[in-house]
Amino acid sequence: MDMTYKLPEERIAHYTCRSIKEPLTIDGNLDKAVWKAAEKSEPFVDMVSGEPGFLETRMAGLWDRENLYIAFWISEPLVRASLRERDSFIWLDNDVEVFFDGEDCYYEFEINALNTVYEVLFIYQDALQRGGRFDRQGFDLYSRKVDVLGGFQDASRFGRHHRGKRWAFMDYDFPGLQSAVQVAGTLNDPFTRDTGWTVELAFPWKGMEQLYTQRRFPPAPGESLRAAFFRFEHLYYHGKAPAEAIGWALNEHGVYDSHIPERFSYLHFIDPDASP
Repeated sequence: MDMTYKLPEERIAHYTCRSIKEPLTIDGNLDKAVWKAAEKSEPFVDMVSGEPGFLETRMAGLWDRENLYIAFWISEPLVRASLRERDSFIWLDNDVEVFFDGEDCYYEFEINALNTVYEVLFIYQDALQRGGRFDRQGFDLYSRKVDVLGGFQDASRFGRHHRGKRWAFMDYDFPGLQSAVQVAGTLNDPFTRDTGWTVELAFPWKGMEQLYTQRRFPPAPGESLRAAFFRFEHLYYHGKAPAEAIGWALNEHGVYDSHIPERFSYLHFIDPDASP
């Protein structure tokens, strides 16, 4: 087992985010001129093998001085979603996900076609120590809703990552997050054929500052972030879905595990007049 979990650099995706001058209204409508002008990513691939997904998924990113904007185009002949309560286990529905790698931590976001959101902040246990940067109000293990990732109960990840266990702050909310979804079709109707659904997100840079100590936001042109983009798809048969979903990502991860920041893609930030 490669305990660093690193992939060869040529297998990591790079996406270029152009800046925009006017803030976006987050409503899920990706027919806006700025999204039409934005470069869509390559289609997502199987997380393990790197082979193309059989349903197309693409993402795009934009930024301004206040926010990082992320969009998803999700091809789906039967758009389904059932979970309505915030921080439900959204991966039990078909969903798309965004991860941001921070310093000694990383953030996970999931959303389904009902615009139901699930968020978690993961902090490596070796970083949550007295006197450290997380030793402050807001990251108290006794007053917050906290789980463990990579512990004994998590057999698929136990002992596999070189940083070890992570505290999972299940009640974390990214400050100022905005999300919206639009469905091209009829949600949860098995008798109609849908086109798919779109997702539009705004992550304020002010919230991103919680993940880092050595960086300033908004980023300067030429800077980059590590981020990951996923889609998980349940294959329904007679109205039922198997326990496991198919996972697609912007770049392969080699294993069926989305919690590997060393394999996250790169977002590169450039100004609007830069050449491709």
